[in-house]
This record gives sequence, C-alpha cells and structure tokens, in this order.
Amino acid sequence: MDVIQVRDLDVGYGGQPILRGLSFAVPSGRITVIVGESGSGKSTLLKTLIGLQPPLRGEIRMSGSLIDYGSERELRAFYPRIGVLYQNSALLDSLTLFQNTALPIWMHHHDWPAAKTENQVRAMLARVGLAGHGAKYPYELSGGMRKRAALARAMVLEPGLVFCDEPSAGLDPITSAGLDGLLTELRTAHGVTFVVVTHELRSIAHIADRLMMLREGRLHFDGEYAEAAASPDPYLQAFFLRKAAS
Repeated sequence: MDVIQVRDLDVGYGGQPILRGLSFAVPSGRITVIVGESGSGKSTLLKTLIGLQPPLRGEIRMSGSLIDYGSERELRAFYPRIGVLYQNSALLDSLTLFQNTALPIWMHHHDWPAAKTENQVRAMLARVGLAGHGAKYPYELSGGMRKRAALARAMVLEPGLVFCDEPSAGLDPITSAGLDGLLTELRTAHGVTFVVVTHELRSIAHIADRLMMLREGRLHFDGEYAEAAASPDPYLQAFFLRKAAS
C-alpha cells in the first residue's frame, strides 16, 4: 500500500517552478530517502508534502485522500496525521523535554486528560531512548538527544508517517549511526513510514529502502536503494562515489 501518491506535481515559489512534473508513490512501512545536489529542490518538495508550501500544480494524496492545501480546515485535520523532524530539531528552549514532546497533543487534542497525555509522552520518550529525561531543557541535551527528542515530538500522536529533514546534520558518526538505527527500528517494530531528506551517504546506506533523486528540476531516479547503488547510470555513480559527474 502507498501512503503518499503524487501526480504531475510542480513545486516552487512565486509561480516559478523549481521541480516539474513529479509523479511518484511512497510505500507504507518503508524508509524513502530523497537526495539531490544543493539547490535541487529537496527542501521545497518536503515543505510542499507537509503543507508549508502549496503546490503550483498537480495533486498529492495521503492514504488515497486528496489534500486540498488551500483549505485551512483540511490542513488542520491533516497535520495530526503526520510527524515532522526538522533539521535543527526546532525545540523550544523555554520548555522542558516533556513539554516539548507534549506540544502536538496540547495543540490537537485539548480534551485529553492530563494522565493520558503524561502516559503517552513518557512512553514516546522511552521509545526513543530518553526515559527519565523529561524534566531537562533542550540546552541541557546533547545534539543526539535533541534529535531524539524532536523525533519523540514528531511521533507522539503516532501518525504512522514521519518526515525528516537532514536528521543526521551536525552529528558525529557514532551518534548519527545511533539515530539511523532508531529510525530503522521504528520502521521495523512499529511500521512507521519515513520520508527522509539527507545527503549523508553513510546514513543513506543504513536506512534507505527506496531512493528518489532530484536533478535539474526533475525526478532522475525513483526505485529501490539497491538498484540505485548498483546502477551504471553515470550520475548515480557520481553521487555514490562523491565525485563530479562526467
């Protein structure tokens, strides 16, 4: 089953497309990684998929339902269905880790009893390896812990679909590998679907089930990671070998 279906999508700013004619599907329960050179439109595509930037043309369906990005009411119903891990974690320094994680619940489920919220937050913090750290503030956490905290917040409503923007950015290789392992564990044990934007080859090799490569405003490759890594395509080879394409 595909959790995202995109057809004939143009994305960009001010009426000027950066990406044109994209059609692809994101399968449920897998990790799809979006790659491309700097300026290729990765972040713009991600912003469009999560509703921060309306598409210029085309359609996006989530679990078969067409998303109307021009409808504020529909977007309010859409946001609790997804989670987002931002590149800089986007934690609020004035709130504790518990409070940061609880924010989506407070925003979208005002009627939840305090006990239910507390149980859900503590369970999610434990799931990402941060049990017992709920009273700490973001400035008291390491970079890896902040990423895990941001992931707990993205998943606290158990949306099943989580978008990650450069999750390994700024992390050392060991911490990055630990985060990669957490993503794959959540995919395998809990069936979470991830859409990840990254340029880290080591992370891509560890987490990617599928790979989408953007190039010159188009979708250059869309398929299994193993197929991409073994492809004779010169541009794909250049990407994996980290050298200029001929």
